[in-house]
Amino acid sequence: MDDKVIVTNESALRAKYGSSGLRQVKAAVRELTAADKARGLGTRYVALDDARTMRGFRGTPVTSVMNCRQNKDAVDAVWNALQPAYLMILGSYDVVPHQDLRNPAHAAGDDPDPTAEGDLPYACAGPYSRDAAQFVGPTRVVSRLPDETGASDPDLLVRLLDTATRWVPRLDADDRAYFGLSAAVWRQSTELSLSNVFGGTVQVNLAPPRGPRYPAAALAPRMHFINCHGAESDPNFYGEPGDFPVSLSTPEIQQKIVEGTVAAVECCYGGQLYPAVKLGLDPPICQSYLAQGAYAYFGSTTIAYGPAEGNGAADLITQYFLMNILDGASVGHAALVARQQYVAQTGQMDPIDLKTLGQFCVYGDPSVHPVTVASATSLPANMDTVAAGRLARGERRLKLAATGRFLQDVKPTAGKPARPARPHGVVLQVLTRIAAEIGIAAGGFRSYAVRQKGGARTGKTLSPANRYHVLVSVPATARDDRFVRRVAIVAKEAGHRIVGYRVYYAR
Repeated sequence: MDDKVIVTNESALRAKYGSSGLRQVKAAVRELTAADKARGLGTRYVALDDARTMRGFRGTPVTSVMNCRQNKDAVDAVWNALQPAYLMILGSYDVVPHQDLRNPAHAAGDDPDPTAEGDLPYACAGPYSRDAAQFVGPTRVVSRLPDETGASDPDLLVRLLDTATRWVPRLDADDRAYFGLSAAVWRQSTELSLSNVFGGTVQVNLAPPRGPRYPAAALAPRMHFINCHGAESDPNFYGEPGDFPVSLSTPEIQQKIVEGTVAAVECCYGGQLYPAVKLGLDPPICQSYLAQGAYAYFGSTTIAYGPAEGNGAADLITQYFLMNILDGASVGHAALVARQQYVAQTGQMDPIDLKTLGQFCVYGDPSVHPVTVASATSLPANMDTVAAGRLARGERRLKLAATGRFLQDVKPTAGKPARPARPHGVVLQVLTRIAAEIGIAAGGFRSYAVRQKGGARTGKTLSPANRYHVLVSVPATARDDRFVRRVAIVAKEAGHRIVGYRVYYAR
């Protein structure tokens, strides 16, 4: 029985580490497989570039490492043949690439990301596509264990496999201790997130004045929630207001992250796996967490968005991930349910929603359960522990798969440009007033048509839109800052009038 499947590309690993390094990695995989067996999991290792193996799965081997279509097709073939409870991608994007989903907000002004790259399509049953709207119904438990991008030493990957081999639950369900960090300007939004996840009295470190140096005791709680600025290929997070002071950094967290930590991070590029060795930079914060024994890290590969005061977009999907971890879910299960909850909570997926869904990745072994909770599952008394666990897990997967299929079938999406491509008339007048209140020019609004689907409606049903208008811009007062303060306006049109809008800020 293949409960967990580990997929990778051996030719890519060999090109990075040589034959000796690949042997080290495969030895670590064998140790993980043995540990999984002792835990009641059957684990299989699959090289997506191995022709004989892939033929056995009625699939085509990957011949071009960075070909997203080939990798998606290969993973689908493995999944369809084995139907595992967990699938783990072994390696960074230069081993098995993130999928190249088009960012539907890219044309709406100053969002510079052409893609919302991530692993979402691997978690979905649909065939390869660059259209994010084709992947709003994830059904698979998938995560990634990333080595260093562009590295020549397999040490990090071996260490991450060792963490997955040795893991034990480190938290009790009643433990609500956490490390909370926020840019000061987003205090209200972050406090709401922390209250939703952890309850009780909210305690948040604000930057400024806090950071980047924290004593080990401050970072010792195993649940971390971070809502700060991030930048591309940058080992720092930043606060605001002021000249974007550093709020957390790779050097300052060394030897301070406790084994078993779970981090949910809203920051732009907080989950980017940039090639630190080649760039001569400190490693990404996400990989610093993992290198120190973190069990999971949930973050965005590109620019992420959220409101200043309420919750939305990145706030919500990160909250859902931590909530599911605290409920006792495995790392991969928590990510899948978080994605499904994010899709379900909105009546229609606008372009920012689609980007958010596509860009957030979970790093870590998908089968790890960071939190211990009492099981409420009723199983036959004469069934052995392994069989009972497999049965309960199978029931959960069937329900998750049904939920994902339902969302894909019925969820309206707004990722395709509308015709005309820009708003006009009374709608444009209203949008111009909204933009003026925020301090940006309205000329760049792009219009997106809503694709309705058959079946019952889900989520909110008030004032269903027939199109959305999106503008990503930078207020004139912020253009000279060291960092660009991007603002996104998402306005909903129904019956030729604006019936609501949201304002998001780049994290």
